[in-house]
Amino acid sequence: MFWTTLSSEEELNTIIKNSHIKPQIIFKHSMRCGTSFLVKESLEESESDPNLEIHLLDLIANRNISDQIASIFKVRHESPQVLIIKDGICVYQKAHSGIRMQSILNATADKFS
Repeated sequence: MFWTTLSSEEELNTIIKNSHIKPQIIFKHSMRCGTSFLVKESLEESESDPNLEIHLLDLIANRNISDQIASIFKVRHESPQVLIIKDGICVYQKAHSGIRMQSILNATADKFS
């Protein structure tokens, strides 16, 4: 799996813009949370779709970006959390141990095929 780092407002704006072309996935990860580490490891070990753009947000270093995400997409801040952005809106959101790569792949297939 290839992560693109999300660490600035400009990068978030690019994700929103690119979501009009293809779905964008944001994974919000806390370096201080054991559950977050386990979920991240599970995602990294799973087979992904190479066409998906998956962005990793370090919540400790970039809490302001997480707050912007919560405000823009009208989602509650959680960690870990995955969001699928399509056409500038959040169309899928899962948190904690509910995050599974297969569920992400199913959601993108169901919504964008």
